[in-house]
Amino acid sequence: MIPRYLVNFDLDDLPGIPCDLVVVGSGVAGLSTALRAARRFRVALLTKTTLTVTATRIAQGGIASALGADDSPELHFQDTIQAGKGLCEEEAVWTLVREGPMRITELIEEVGAHFDTVDGHLDLTIEGGHSRRRVAHARGDATGSELEASLTRRLIYNKRLDVYENYYVLDILTVDGRCIGVLGMDVEEGTINYFRAPAVVLAMGGMGQLYPVTTNPEICTGDGVPMALRAGAEVSDLEFLQFHPTSLHLPETPRWLISEALRGEGAIIVDHAGKRIMEGVHPLKDLAPRDTVVNEMVRVMKKMGIDHLYLDATHIPADKLKERFPTIYKHCLEAGVDITQVPIPVSPAAHYMSGGVITDLNGMTRVRGLYACGEVACTGVHGANRLASNSLLEGLVFSWRIMQDLPQAIEEGSRDLEKTCGLKHKIRRSRLPVEVNLLRPFLQQMMMDCVGFRRSRESLGEAWEFLAKNIGVLQVEYVSPQGFELQNMITLASLMVRAALLREESRGCHYRVDFPGQAEFWRKHIVFRKGGRGTTHELRPVGELTGSGYDWAAVTEKGQ
Repeated sequence: MIPRYLVNFDLDDLPGIPCDLVVVGSGVAGLSTALRAARRFRVALLTKTTLTVTATRIAQGGIASALGADDSPELHFQDTIQAGKGLCEEEAVWTLVREGPMRITELIEEVGAHFDTVDGHLDLTIEGGHSRRRVAHARGDATGSELEASLTRRLIYNKRLDVYENYYVLDILTVDGRCIGVLGMDVEEGTINYFRAPAVVLAMGGMGQLYPVTTNPEICTGDGVPMALRAGAEVSDLEFLQFHPTSLHLPETPRWLISEALRGEGAIIVDHAGKRIMEGVHPLKDLAPRDTVVNEMVRVMKKMGIDHLYLDATHIPADKLKERFPTIYKHCLEAGVDITQVPIPVSPAAHYMSGGVITDLNGMTRVRGLYACGEVACTGVHGANRLASNSLLEGLVFSWRIMQDLPQAIEEGSRDLEKTCGLKHKIRRSRLPVEVNLLRPFLQQMMMDCVGFRRSRESLGEAWEFLAKNIGVLQVEYVSPQGFELQNMITLASLMVRAALLREESRGCHYRVDFPGQAEFWRKHIVFRKGGRGTTHELRPVGELTGSGYDWAAVTEKGQ
């Protein structure tokens, strides 16, 4: 049984920090939301470690948007839909591709982000699954770093925005189905504070640390999805974890990402004999959608009994490689690989969660006053497989749209904050020690072995058995972020395994060796919610992710 809260508390005994809005996370989605909201409201921005430790900062490729003379939102829409393998929500995709160009223009003109240009025009590149050169990039292969720096610089100009670094958010507090703030632990002091607010935005990023091989930073333990589920939100599409095809195959954590843009400039994936593996597999060859590339890589590696392949860029002029990909060139060179002279050893690594906390087009979840944005959210944009470089764009577009609904939510929620008086939670918890540092690596390896890119009923059954034996971790009384992270990881892993067992087909990032084909029946989202007797699921048709005529406020008021 998933507990409502991870800790016992009495709000009357906790230090209170009042504000209008709490934003959790400091990547592109969190920073964009906080900066825009702080023009009008008092905002508390909480981040797990420091502002710059985010997945955004290490994003290399760029931001996809229809900005080229030969491009259009319609073409971007078609590419996104095709990559999503029948599970994209079309209205959400239209929102993304139509509003994307405006958000990038704002980045340049209002935020001051500097993108690479040629003759005064954006230097657009192409990545896997795209039919046009539409990916804007900065400093060659340091787009995320430029974006993060540009947004962070704006923080000092806003007196309504307070940043709380090294704060671990444990839970979202609710009364009568409405969000009233969060519990945040000061990691350095070990104390818990109550951030009292009528609205909360979750922008907590991904969950790659559920796997031992990932491109995600260490903070990405998937806390946001379990936290939202415990608060009453719905979550969906958790079986669709995207593996990036080309991570640098060296023993480092996280794995260094070799940007897809390198293949956009002509690099090719080859086996140990130098043979191209994508020849004849897909019309786009090495620029096929990520699920197709990873599937072929895994097939070839298994057939040859090897654990990595190569990305060959040696035919690209050396000066161009150094100028266009300075970060990749430098990192590989320091690791003993000169990408201008030898192929780069690569292998797939856990990278991006296409699913997450279900929101409408304005970022609202099923819980009044609770919003989600970025990788933690499930807008329906990505379907079963994210199109390359759509993630930063999603964070920008939907963080902007949150402001459409936020003023009214804050006004209404402020009237309900008095109900927080006397709110407390106390249940009996186990004090039996569970060694986090021992269980966590076992969990990660189990996920890689049993819930990797290729799954089966047998492997998923082994995963389910492992999780069932360790589900008691959820009842343990922890006092540190490491323990809370483990509880969230166990919860999320259980949902992912359950969804993967239910979906008896292969679609996008989800590949079942025992069900290798797609089935029309499964053009549905697997949606989870927490009920009185445990977590239940529902199969929801495409086009109805947030529900057809679904009045979330009314549902919440009825206590469903």
